[in-house]
Amino acid sequence: MTDKKRNFPSPEADPDTERFWAAAKDGKLMIGSCKTCGQNHYYPRGMCPHCGGSDVELVQASGQGEIYSYSVLRRANPPYAIAYVTLKEGPTMMTNIVECDLDSLTIGQKVELKFSPTEDPEGPPVPTFKPA
Repeated sequence: MTDKKRNFPSPEADPDTERFWAAAKDGKLMIGSCKTCGQNHYYPRGMCPHCGGSDVELVQASGQGEIYSYSVLRRANPPYAIAYVTLKEGPTMMTNIVECDLDSLTIGQKVELKFSPTEDPEGPPVPTFKPA
């Protein structure tokens, strides 16, 4: 397990993402859900990437997923893992894997949501994952 903490950049909310970041401050991971085709998507946006429909809503994700792919960046200080995590609800998102032994990560490994603080203590945290 790495001892140093990685400082995540502070996200900047815009009209399309302000509800997502407000929910993150409350510890909720939101994903987009299309009322037209029924597909979930990440990142949440006003248009469905599956059918092009505009009748989309934010729904809370469970925070459960599994590693689809990952890479460990060892030349960084501290080293860290970036990954694609497939959520239980279907979408795959790019994220970081935290609070883990970087040498023991595996594809298909179960992970759970952990919001990580950013450089701005007043700003919203970012969704990261740790081994379940």
